[in-house]
Amino acid sequence: MSKLAWIGLGVMGFPMAGHLAKAGHDVTVYNRSPAKADTWVKKYGGGSAVTPAAAAEGAEIVFSCVGNDDDLRAVTTGPDGAFNAMSPGTYYVDCTTTSADIARELATTLKERGMHFLDAPVSGGQAGAENGQLTVMMGGSQSAFDHIAPVLDAFARKVTRIGDIGTGQTAKMVNQLCIAGIVQGLAEGISLAEKAGLNIPAVMETIAAGASGSWQMSNRWKTMASGDYKFGFAVDWMRKDLGIALKEVGRVGSTAPVAALVDQFYGDVQRAGGGQWDTSSLLTRLK
Repeated sequence: MSKLAWIGLGVMGFPMAGHLAKAGHDVTVYNRSPAKADTWVKKYGGGSAVTPAAAAEGAEIVFSCVGNDDDLRAVTTGPDGAFNAMSPGTYYVDCTTTSADIARELATTLKERGMHFLDAPVSGGQAGAENGQLTVMMGGSQSAFDHIAPVLDAFARKVTRIGDIGTGQTAKMVNQLCIAGIVQGLAEGISLAEKAGLNIPAVMETIAAGASGSWQMSNRWKTMASGDYKFGFAVDWMRKDLGIALKEVGRVGSTAPVAALVDQFYGDVQRAGGGQWDTSSLLTRLK
């Protein structure tokens, strides 16, 4: 078992850190709002710290799952950042969805100090985090991956090394582009079924077993049909992720017209007050 630090206790980080504690690791957590850290400690044990640096001190592995590039810089290289307290040989594993650029930037900083960085964004949503069934896309050296992967098994069903630093984040961009198209297609299909007066459960349960079946269909059609969106992965965060992905699409000279259009549709949902709704709320535009 290892001495770990976890920075960021949002809807994903809170249960992910919890699985590590339940696996027997000694976990110290940091969160921007101390009350959330106190709640975590009451539920899982371990300890809490008042700064990222204090959480990281003495840890063998430091994890983070925060909001965006700026948040990640603040908790790593900021005045009270974790990098200031980490010792040579320590591993830093970032599970935030960020740009690949910041992953490479921070990896270079740590390498100069004799430490290791891995970008390890996840897919599976809030339910996957709570159930310990996330998919992890990792960028980093093979030796660092081999050292870290068994620890991630506490909250993941699949952990894959995609390649060198930054490739984990790029794979997550691919994931988000795919989800955008799938959810929009699902919304359009359910809208047609509703307006045509079809039996929604009969239709969705049937086609989910066919070629159009997907995780989104199996896990979201019921809540979409009932208009329940106050859970899951927020539209605000999806737009952040799509912005990162579309920027990378342009950088490499590719195109993603469907994702760019769906990003605009998510903007419509935000303007309707749905920034914190689940991404499946695209259906609300078609009502």
